[in-house]
Amino acid sequence: MNLLIVDDSLIVRNAIERCVQNGEISSVFRAENGQEAVEMFAHHRPELVTMDLTMPKLDGLQAISRIRSIEPNSSILVISALNSHKTAMEAISRGACGFLTKPFTEREVGEALEELAAHARRIAH
Repeated sequence: MNLLIVDDSLIVRNAIERCVQNGEISSVFRAENGQEAVEMFAHHRPELVTMDLTMPKLDGLQAISRIRSIEPNSSILVISALNSHKTAMEAISRGACGFLTKPFTEREVGEALEELAAHARRIAH
């Protein structure tokens, strides 16, 4: 499986990538805004995506909608500092599979990525 990490913060992108311990993840791609995320998704078609919500050019909610229009079964995990119930529900309604709040621990991201990979395996069959 391939993973696309989308966050406008290099520190956060690096932190998420360090949490990748899943032996199933063979390649990691990175995008720093929603527009770049959509372009990279269309080109690489990763099975897994982590998505920030507050970013320049195209926010995470818009990027989720566009990615889901390219691949309706994409597995997207939102990782955001915006932790309101309304925001989480909006992300889920647009097609996100889960929501993790910043700041996060390595264990939390690792477990969330395991669940995301399990989701991707279920919908692939």
